[in-house]
Amino acid sequence: MENNEKIKINDLGAGSRVQNSNRRRISQIAKHSSTPARFSKLLYRLIKKMESKNIIELGTSLGFNTLYMSQANPDLKVFTFEGSDEIASLAQNNFDLLGSKNIKLIKGNIDSTLPNFLLGDKIIDLAYIDANHRYEPTISYFNQILSYSDEKSIIIIDDIHCSKDMNLAWNEIKKHPRISLTLDIFEAGIVFLNQELPKTDLILIY
Repeated sequence: MENNEKIKINDLGAGSRVQNSNRRRISQIAKHSSTPARFSKLLYRLIKKMESKNIIELGTSLGFNTLYMSQANPDLKVFTFEGSDEIASLAQNNFDLLGSKNIKLIKGNIDSTLPNFLLGDKIIDLAYIDANHRYEPTISYFNQILSYSDEKSIIIIDDIHCSKDMNLAWNEIKKHPRISLTLDIFEAGIVFLNQELPKTDLILIY
């Protein structure tokens, strides 16, 4: 049964491409904002294959994608960031319902919470950027994460073709000298930093 309850959204990003109102049905959030299951499964397989243990996700939504990632490796930790308190509460309820112990939800404006989180000595194995789909925030998030990445790290940018801003950000990211292989699967762009991989930009049908 669909959940038609409406909640007020504190949207700190580019806003919904489907709804202009900041009051949205939970069912509509699930339909339009949640990651497709096949893409979540791809992330799961990537994490499992690379044995990633330190993962960050910018943009939790209802937490379905977060839950997929958290199951890939019993030793991993997923740090997921959500700017809307209302949506974060729904996601936390989902995590609690399924008894997930390796997910840490960080609430608040990502422009502030991400720099605070990155303080200290850490390496991010995999980052999934799905927040504030505009040029400047996307480039900022990418560069911050890049500073805490090594050659085994993977960075994934969601919705790279959803707007001119995101197209521009994706094309600039591909040119970064630390990047080797990039995969454009239309829904997202996948960035590899391993310099042993060919310096190539591939477009895949997935």
